[in-house]
Amino acid sequence: MSASPVLRPLIVVPAWNEEQTVGETVREIRGVMPEIPVLVVSDGSTDRTVHIARRAGARVLVLPFRLGVGGAMRAGFRYAVRNGYDAAVQVDADGQHDPKQVPALLDELGQAEVVIGARFCEQQDGYRVSGPRRWAMVLLSKVLSRLTNTRITDATSGFKATGGQALPLFAEHYPDEYLGDTVESLVIAARAGCAVTQVPARMRPRRGGEPSHRPVKSAIYLGRAAMALVLALIRRWDITPVPVPQLRPAVEEGVP
Repeated sequence: MSASPVLRPLIVVPAWNEEQTVGETVREIRGVMPEIPVLVVSDGSTDRTVHIARRAGARVLVLPFRLGVGGAMRAGFRYAVRNGYDAAVQVDADGQHDPKQVPALLDELGQAEVVIGARFCEQQDGYRVSGPRRWAMVLLSKVLSRLTNTRITDATSGFKATGGQALPLFAEHYPDEYLGDTVESLVIAARAGCAVTQVPARMRPRRGGEPSHRPVKSAIYLGRAAMALVLALIRRWDITPVPVPQLRPAVEEGVP
């Protein structure tokens, strides 16, 4: 299975202490799309994430301390821009994202610059969120749909493809605050004039490790999500136009 021939994509896998899952995730990605390089960004991991990712065949960018998913992805975007890639696809290390769906995201980059793998499209079934967490997702999706002038059903999905003007934009301005990598990044993209769209995506159970959000924190999540949205909407950014870089050969070994 290959990606669109007009793109030179990079798979970016942010990972924090994912030694239980990252190896299998990298091997699965490479098995499905052997022609697309995989970059694991170790977000201050203190376990064997780096060693296992390298053994599985990934390039590894090692951050000396934890920045969060947003900080790890900004590092991945910068690596992509500096090494001549014109698209970056976020795939989580825990195995919940199916690599077979990556080409569907890349195909839409011809029509948009940010493509979300949405868990709550009408075509999807089997993935359910209830209670305050679901209420927060509905609120975020309604507001961001209006802001981006397109229907968004899953504003907090971490399964995304980024290309065009959004790639160098995120390399410089991708936020690392709470929900910044999802909610605030979409606000930044919309305000910079980047087109956003979504495609259906199925989520799978985690292969192991600890989930980022536990059910007991759902009520807190609702309040924090609403606050994150308000701050994203009122915050001002110094976003200047960023030229899309000319393609040049990627660094085949190591990370500069």
